[in-house]
Amino acid sequence: MRILDSYILKRFLYNFFSSFAILMLIFIFQTIWLFIDDLAGKGLDIVIIGKFLFYIMPNLSEKVLPLTVLLASILTFGSLAENYEFAAMKASGISLQRSMAVLIIFVSLLGVLVFYFANSVIPAAEQKIYNLRKNIGQVKPSTAIVEGAFSDLEGTNMNMKVDRKYGENERYLDNVIIHRKLDNNVNNTVIKAKTGELVSSEGSDILQLVLRDGYYYEERKTKDANENRKQPFAKSSFDTYTLNQDISRLDVNLEEDREVTTDKMKNVSRLIKDADSINTNNKAIVGTFSKSISNRMGAFLILSASDSIAQTKLMSRPADSLELFKKNIDTLRLVNLFEPYQKAQILTSALNTTTNIIGSIESKKDELDKRFKIYNMHIVSLHKKFALALSCIILFFVGAPLGAIIRKGGLGLPMVIAIVLFLTYYFIGVFAENYAKEGNMNPILGAWASTLIMMPLGIFLTKRATADKGLINFGSMIDFFQNLILKRIRTK
Repeated sequence: MRILDSYILKRFLYNFFSSFAILMLIFIFQTIWLFIDDLAGKGLDIVIIGKFLFYIMPNLSEKVLPLTVLLASILTFGSLAENYEFAAMKASGISLQRSMAVLIIFVSLLGVLVFYFANSVIPAAEQKIYNLRKNIGQVKPSTAIVEGAFSDLEGTNMNMKVDRKYGENERYLDNVIIHRKLDNNVNNTVIKAKTGELVSSEGSDILQLVLRDGYYYEERKTKDANENRKQPFAKSSFDTYTLNQDISRLDVNLEEDREVTTDKMKNVSRLIKDADSINTNNKAIVGTFSKSISNRMGAFLILSASDSIAQTKLMSRPADSLELFKKNIDTLRLVNLFEPYQKAQILTSALNTTTNIIGSIESKKDELDKRFKIYNMHIVSLHKKFALALSCIILFFVGAPLGAIIRKGGLGLPMVIAIVLFLTYYFIGVFAENYAKEGNMNPILGAWASTLIMMPLGIFLTKRATADKGLINFGSMIDFFQNLILKRIRTK
């Protein structure tokens, strides 16, 4: 038995590590393709690009490891079945579960390792990526500027064109043209200079752009139309002109929050603590806002003793409620007690108050939606760490019996089946997470959805493989439909 366990484990480990290397290489190339616009043609040296790819590899492993377990299990057991080694084991009295025993232990240990990886390594890698992007934006601000074309500087109110960048960190510029925009995205200022220099210090979010020997044009907007016609724009020349620009958002996809507060950068203990704090804070904000709105509306006022008694009688004797309502209907219409001009004032005031309250609620709703989305993201990230570890075990129980059923080794059919199953698993997870983050479904269910859906498939395939049955018994299906048709015919 030990020899058999060692043989199966060696076959699985070979398939596991070879599949992991191939899949990781594929995902790295996909990452390079996705970030090609951010990495290529911006003067980044090979060391920075290498660091970026190295730090993003733990993130990729979150996708690669489940697919690797699935593919390796299909390849291993498919090859054993194809070479009739399973038939020999069954003839010797060794069941499918017994042959899987050593791999079950290995995959369980792998699940523990994956959880540690997701809890410690991936958050640290996320922080490294964040800091690397931040440093690129600070130390090499010229990466946001492309030679010979206007470059929109994301997060700023201007775009820039230069003919040439040169010198250390490409800080020196030739023939600079800058367009500055108003809040309505209309260019109102043009600055031209023969030369320029980018000056920034590491750790600072302020970029100094020193321009030399140029002109400054600004379109003037005043309330007086005659004044606009007389002086439609202002023009001046300069020997040296310094622009101070906030570059905290120059880097592509840079997180707005400079603190390490995103859910992907936290481990389990931090996520539990922060999720509880965010939830408590959200409830306090909702309670305070509800109380404020209630006070503005005059709702939920404490009833006087006589009003309370009348209301109690009205609720306790439904038969008399209509008669009581008819007797007090004129009292309820308090607005009829006032003069017509006062009535109009009261109704106008009520309409204005209601409009203001609705506006306050709508604006507060957007804020609360963002707050609850952050809470949902924390809950999803917390449970994803556990779901990722369990998914490796579940996908093994999908792949191993499936390989025994299809009886094919190599990278042909097993690779196709593994990719189809993984894409199903992956896209279910993505859609469920997005729904959960938006509050359309429970965040815990959103994190576990794909794993829970694969679990019944693993149980079904294990039962089929143990009973030495095919994936689908077409004969049984045909017999079922034939019996169903005959039953309907006899009934008629």
